[in-house]
Amino acid sequence: MTYAPSDTAPAAQGRAEPSLAPRRPRQRKIGQGGWWPFIVPAFALVAAFFTVPFLLNLRFAFTDWSGYSDVISFNGLENFRALISQDILWQAIKVTLLYAVLAMIIQNLFSLSMALVLQRSNRVNGFFRSFFFLPVLVAPVAAGYIWGAILAPQGPLNSFISLFVGGFDYAWLGHGTSALVSLAFVDAWKWSGLITLVYIAGLNNIPESLTEAATVDGANAWQRFWRIRFRLLAPAFTFTVVVTMLGAINAFDLVAATTRGGPGTATMVLNIAMFNQYGSGFFGMASSLSLVVTVLVIVLGLPLIAYLRRREVEA
Repeated sequence: MTYAPSDTAPAAQGRAEPSLAPRRPRQRKIGQGGWWPFIVPAFALVAAFFTVPFLLNLRFAFTDWSGYSDVISFNGLENFRALISQDILWQAIKVTLLYAVLAMIIQNLFSLSMALVLQRSNRVNGFFRSFFFLPVLVAPVAAGYIWGAILAPQGPLNSFISLFVGGFDYAWLGHGTSALVSLAFVDAWKWSGLITLVYIAGLNNIPESLTEAATVDGANAWQRFWRIRFRLLAPAFTFTVVVTMLGAINAFDLVAATTRGGPGTATMVLNIAMFNQYGSGFFGMASSLSLVVTVLVIVLGLPLIAYLRRREVEA
């Protein structure tokens, strides 16, 4: 038997057989040099608004730059010698440290108390959490002007007190001690809403089983708080103490909008003293003062963080 050749053979020979080998997936180039468009802008912003100004300030701190001469000359440590010999530096450091300690204590005591009250998640507590957070959204300068009017001799606070004692017109910002304490309370009013949320987050991370077991063992409310909850709040406590302390050391706008460093030098924090030097045209001296603020933050901040971190481990 003979087979006739198929007419489709040439056509079949002309077509290429499809490849049975699996296709290699295209390699995505994400991560292969594609990170720099995201990182470079951030570094550029940090360099433009932090690194470069800091380096320029570091340079001018060792010069006699002022608004009274066109020549800027290097004068070594002369600015720092002049600052050390002046009482204004030591007064500003003393006021700054006292203000920072007061603000830190008031903020943390009030915020922790509010966190214990508002820990439970419900509608009422949610409303009050939002209510206490509202001052955080107010600009510090605006808060300063608002409280300057409230604390004025004829302001709303004295008017309210006069309802009970009659004719009360105390100048809260006109006396040294009361002015500094009042500013610490205003600072606490401004930032306690944020610190309260940090403490609430820390409290909610504590297992309920620990406090329930302590209750079964006969521990009262204070013992449960002090021996269990407060110890386990160590990470949140570290954050809030450091933030409130260092934030108060860098205080400027709130003080500038209320007392401007007065009465006298009673509220003359370091940043107000630095601002006054700039306003007087002594730019080199002001740059030296800004370095003093930086050194003070480092000298106080690092040991404080180390101590609180060690407390976290012990807790």
